[in-house]
Amino acid sequence: MTILSPAVVVTGVGAALTLAYAAHRHRQVLRVPAELRCAQLYWPRPILGPLTLRLARSRGRDSTPLPGIAVTRSSADTVDFYAYERSDRERPSGVLLWLHGGGRIAGRAALDHRQCSYLAAETGYLVISADYRLAPEHPFPAALDDVLTALRWIHQNAAQLGVDRWQVVIGGASAGGGLAAEACQRATDEGIPVARQVLAYPMLDEETAVVDAFGRGRLGWAPASNRYAWRSYLHPGPGQEAPPYAVASRRKHLGGLPPAWIGVGDLDLFFREDVDYARRLTAAGVHCELDVVPGMYHGADLAVDPQPASMAAFWHRMACAVTQGPGRAGP
Repeated sequence: MTILSPAVVVTGVGAALTLAYAAHRHRQVLRVPAELRCAQLYWPRPILGPLTLRLARSRGRDSTPLPGIAVTRSSADTVDFYAYERSDRERPSGVLLWLHGGGRIAGRAALDHRQCSYLAAETGYLVISADYRLAPEHPFPAALDDVLTALRWIHQNAAQLGVDRWQVVIGGASAGGGLAAEACQRATDEGIPVARQVLAYPMLDEETAVVDAFGRGRLGWAPASNRYAWRSYLHPGPGQEAPPYAVASRRKHLGGLPPAWIGVGDLDLFFREDVDYARRLTAAGVHCELDVVPGMYHGADLAVDPQPASMAAFWHRMACAVTQGPGRAGP
């Protein structure tokens, strides 16, 4: 009789668990359209603490702007940003204040060079992408304060920028979409004009942390990462409620907010909170276009290169929402 050593038994169990996980993960990935599948779907790298956060921050590479778009680096008071514009931009044009993703704990404006230059090319708007401060080093309200600083600066310098202050749009993806929604709430209350809000799979609700029965949240941004990100951003104490403007979904009355476009995939962890926010906006009398993409997981539009046709179409619809959505009338 052959007696296996404990090390061999442990190794065998580990291999079996690894194979079982790989098979389970493969079944999940099969739900994704073939054109959206990529290697990172099989072996995700969630952000669980300071070490994995440092690794996540170090992995991101700046994307390449599209040719024909001028990109300049500047600052608005204490907030650094990139500006993107076509050489033939009409003046005054509209302006899009764009906010990058990263869970409010990672990311930077330069990662979105490609997306922002695309939006500038498609819309003819001046696009300004802000580098807001990140948690946990800078918890709420630092990021939102930075966004409002950039928004006020745009309004104060509209003439010099060659933009129409009544066509200021705020947009963003993931955490940036959540910050855009919160900035619109605060801007509305402070009387700062915002024409539209364009939110790509926005991060709106700090209580979203579970995988639902349909399987949402298994691909892309994971529940564990979401929990860590919100804790880092809010630093909640025992029984403490989120302060005003910290979490977009916590606002009770949504009436009077700018018209909105919300785009999200039906496999996204944020699907339910995004659909719920869109419905609440509509119920409050705010025009909201909800764009649900079948088979799209969180961040799928940035995950595959070259960009698949379905994600190129998603970006096109987002660009159309920047310019063609119903805006607020001027004075």
